[in-house]
Amino acid sequence: MKDVNKILDILEELYPDARCELEYTTAFELLIATILSAQCTDVRVNIVTRELFKKYNEPADFANLSEEEIMKEIKTCGLYKSKAKKIKETSQMICENYNGEVPDTLEELIKLPGVGRKTADVVLSNAFNKDAIAVDTHVFRVANRLGIVHTKTPEKTEFALMDVIPKHRWSHSHHVLIFHGRRMCKARKPECELCPIKDDCDFYQGKEW
Repeated sequence: MKDVNKILDILEELYPDARCELEYTTAFELLIATILSAQCTDVRVNIVTRELFKKYNEPADFANLSEEEIMKEIKTCGLYKSKAKKIKETSQMICENYNGEVPDTLEELIKLPGVGRKTADVVLSNAFNKDAIAVDTHVFRVANRLGIVHTKTPEKTEFALMDVIPKHRWSHSHHVLIFHGRRMCKARKPECELCPIKDDCDFYQGKEW
């Protein structure tokens, strides 16, 4: 059994500035930025949203735009056609069903078009300060490489991590695992020799996941 708290302590010391790297000022801006971040870097999303949110930053703004108008604004984020459709439909639903306010529960958030558990968890933990573990490709990879969990899908990873990580650490563990995945435990050419938790890592020990 892994000492998960010890691993998280080391990662928190390694990444004292671990946080959400998407730029936002409201729950709605974070929701839009997270939708845009699918298969796109946070750096690219931030470049787009810095200009986008100067023009439009309320659900009503996007609800009143055509999908084509949204596409033009977000084109460099990739998958822009499907993202524009999701952003428009989500904005309309927030206006019609939630009085223009982003809902603050998982159950309501995942009713929004294009919002899955990962996006909902990002919004809950960062915009609403609720305990949640959003599992992206980095969290999925790092948690399985370490051997904290042994799972085949992001959703199963989320539930498995919720079982082994104390609830008060859920949100911050998401950030340190992402930071580690982006900076050291990369998908290709992980920097294992530099890693301070390699002795606790199944991948490094040859027990490849």
